[in-house]
This record gives sequence, structure tokens and C-alpha cells, in this order.
Amino acid sequence: MPNIRWLLALITSIHRFLYRASGGSLGHRAPGYQFLLLGNRGRRSGREYETPLLYVPDGDRFVVVGSNAGDAHDPAWWTNLKANPETWVQVGRERIPVRSRAADATEFEALWPRVVAAYRSFERYRSRAGRPIPLVLLEPTQAREPR
Repeated sequence: MPNIRWLLALITSIHRFLYRASGGSLGHRAPGYQFLLLGNRGRRSGREYETPLLYVPDGDRFVVVGSNAGDAHDPAWWTNLKANPETWVQVGRERIPVRSRAADATEFEALWPRVVAAYRSFERYRSRAGRPIPLVLLEPTQAREPR
């Protein structure tokens, strides 16, 4: 498979720009897809990053997948969240403080079929990665106002 990391980085940069510039009205939804913008602080640099990610809602929390497009190592955002789990997400126009954690084995077994039903490519990434792919739960840290 050719190395297309540069293309993924370019698409991610454009997506992040549109999400931020539009206040979440662009970049949150595409036909068949839902994206959130995840804040994460660099574990060494302390720099703030924003990463657009596919998600599956699960009650009040959000489920994201640390697939890194099937690479053999975890994505940087997940490594950062393990060091600094308190963060925020932007879902559409709403910014929500969250705490991140990996799904335990029971949660993984319950959630993985839902994730794959929403985004089939994650199963291919899982078989290609050669590592356990984490499901990351982003749980709100304060009550949300009803919309």
C-alpha cells in the first residue's frame, strides 16, 4: 500500500480549518458520517491540538476509535489523552468538557459492533494494525443543557 500519510494530513488540516472557521456548522456531518473536534494537549510539548474524528454517540458520551488508519502504533491524540485525560470536544456548535478513557473489555465487546456498523472501514483497520485498537470513551464532566 502506498504511503498516503501526507494526503491524510492535508485532509485533516482542511477539515479542522472548516470545522473551526464555521463554528462547527461545516465539518460536523457528511452523508453517513458524524465528526467531532477533539482537543488534546501534547504530553511533552504542552501544545493544544484539535483533531477531527469520526464518532458514535453512546448516551451522553462519545465513542472514538484509535485506529490511526490501521497503522501499527496508536495515534498521537490517544497517547496525549492518556497523559492528559481532561479535555473537550466540539460537536457541531457545542463545546463540551470531557474526560477520556479506554473502554474496558466488556464495553469494547458491546460497542465495537455499533462502531463497525456505523463505519465499516474500522474492521479493516483493526485487521491491518497488528495491535489492539482502543475504543476511547469521551464522557462529559458536567451536565449538558438540553437543546
